[in-house]
Amino acid sequence: MSETSLLPVLSQPTLIAAVPGFGPTTGGNTVLLIGANLGGATSVTFGGAPATIVSQDLFGFLIAVVAPPHAAGNVPVVVTTAAGASTPANYTYVGPVLPPPPTVLAFSPPTGPTTGGTLFTIVGTDLAGASVTFGGVPAVGVNVIAGVVLTGVTPPHAAGNVPVVVTTPSGSATVVGGFTYVGPPPPTALSITPAVGPAIGGTPIVIIGTNLQGATLTIGGVPATGVVVDVTGTVLTAVTPAGAVGNAAVVVTTPAGSATVTGGFTYV
Repeated sequence: MSETSLLPVLSQPTLIAAVPGFGPTTGGNTVLLIGANLGGATSVTFGGAPATIVSQDLFGFLIAVVAPPHAAGNVPVVVTTAAGASTPANYTYVGPVLPPPPTVLAFSPPTGPTTGGTLFTIVGTDLAGASVTFGGVPAVGVNVIAGVVLTGVTPPHAAGNVPVVVTTPSGSATVVGGFTYVGPPPPTALSITPAVGPAIGGTPIVIIGTNLQGATLTIGGVPATGVVVDVTGTVLTAVTPAGAVGNAAVVVTTPAGSATVTGGFTYV
């Protein structure tokens, strides 16, 4: 009898099942492989990705492995021994189950100042974990109640209509109509008292108008001094600068625009 005939005959491994037959895409879970002729396994792969062999039984029926990470879907599990690769068993990688994307049913208010600070409310569904942007700028103080009511505060933004987008890990929803930022109204200048004063300047004047907050004042293009506006934004007091004899334009300017006082100021 030849030495060759005395060598053991290796049987190709057969894999019957992977238990459990599913697991997370992150891997890391223990899977028991059941089959025959699995002894001496040198590798186990899940969809081509190598698993970690934890233990093998002495009879070649069982192998315990740690599943590797893999994209979601069905993959073949293959055991390889000295006799070759096994028939594959099926294993399913399951991705995280996300809730439905958010929806927006109602939004209020539709307008607010460019300075931000407007408290807003969104009513919808699946709002848990949501963030909100106004024209791409994140809202602040966002709070979600029971996944159906969201409150927050608008950020500052330039005047105009901007999209409002609610975003969760499951997707995004855009508020129909968006949000309109409204800048402060421009000033008006209704009267000046007195309207006449010496060319050397130094005349105290009072201008009556509206939306005068933050105003500066020029007379004949020269800044007035001591400009003060009352809390109502309707009364501006100042002192005239020196100017050339004759009529000079009186212009009130705020961040929202300018207004010219009818009749101007006459230097004498």
